[in-house]
Amino acid sequence: MAHQHAIIGFGGMGTWHWQNVTERVDGLDVKGIYDIREEACQSAKEKGLHVYASLQELWDDKDVDLVTIAVPNNFHKELSIAALRAGKNVICEKPVTLNAGELEEIIKVRDETGKLFAVHQNRRWDKDYCIVKKILEEGTIGTPYYIESRVLGSRRAMHGWRGHKVNGGGMVYDWGIHLLDQAMNLIDSKVVSVDAHLFNIFSDGVDDNFKLFMRFENGVSYLIEIATNCFINLPRWHVTCNDGTAVVEDWACNGKMVKLNTDEEMAWDDEIVYTEAGPTRTMAPRPKQTTAELELPKVETDWADYYKNILDVIDNGAELIVKPEQSLRVMKVIDKTFESAALGHGLECYL
Repeated sequence: MAHQHAIIGFGGMGTWHWQNVTERVDGLDVKGIYDIREEACQSAKEKGLHVYASLQELWDDKDVDLVTIAVPNNFHKELSIAALRAGKNVICEKPVTLNAGELEEIIKVRDETGKLFAVHQNRRWDKDYCIVKKILEEGTIGTPYYIESRVLGSRRAMHGWRGHKVNGGGMVYDWGIHLLDQAMNLIDSKVVSVDAHLFNIFSDGVDDNFKLFMRFENGVSYLIEIATNCFINLPRWHVTCNDGTAVVEDWACNGKMVKLNTDEEMAWDDEIVYTEAGPTRTMAPRPKQTTAELELPKVETDWADYYKNILDVIDNGAELIVKPEQSLRVMKVIDKTFESAALGHGLECYL
């Protein structure tokens, strides 16, 4: 028998959850929604969904055992706690909370109720991320020591409530939380320092562009950049390892790897080499036969696997993939990010 599912907040992401579950997840039926906006309720009715008149009506519905929360960020904590105490399993949109302390409160209630609580970090299933993950896991170009991860755009806009500080708006919470979650699951090591630069180019009160530079305990340096005011984009990923470099150019996953050819030793010439950069030996072009160009690895990914894991946890006691404890670690780095930006310098940490 299929699990009954309700969605709190039927805006852009709430509608996306409904469509994704309805079309691609067996064993889960969206029964209804709760939203305070009349237009959202009308949209849900047109889709054949039940519209709860109040949160209490939803909490009292014993048929619903899974609730997804897709409302502005500042309401995540109170709604998550209320849903857990009503006996519901809960999926909360990212960022799960506005700070680490709020998430610790939710985790405490999760432990008290024994219900499932998960954060919707769906971009662990992004194809570009999974390609980079596979490259590093397989050691194709050696051991990483510097990674750049970027999402760049030029629309100079943040939709709706995402532009308001009270709602937890801004690019750190919106896109940064995704890239930070990816980084901290890509590199198996503690974060030992953060240096954040937040910019307000066209908005008041929230960051619309930012750069975050992190160092991990194992020696990996990592740059995260989100821009809404960039008119010449850099690659989505640039990964530097001791035996080569990988580039993923865009969301379509165009790119390549260039790897050292260990069968071809490069001899250094004592003579100065004259290049477009002037006389140099260090930056002269490497002989072509000393490297090999490789295609990026092939991966198969599906965002619906997130929900399939949730059902497997509820039905079979499987291991939860996106664990709240992982999100708590991310939120602690988010806290340090805002602190670093406010102070205007980098901070040491051990997270």
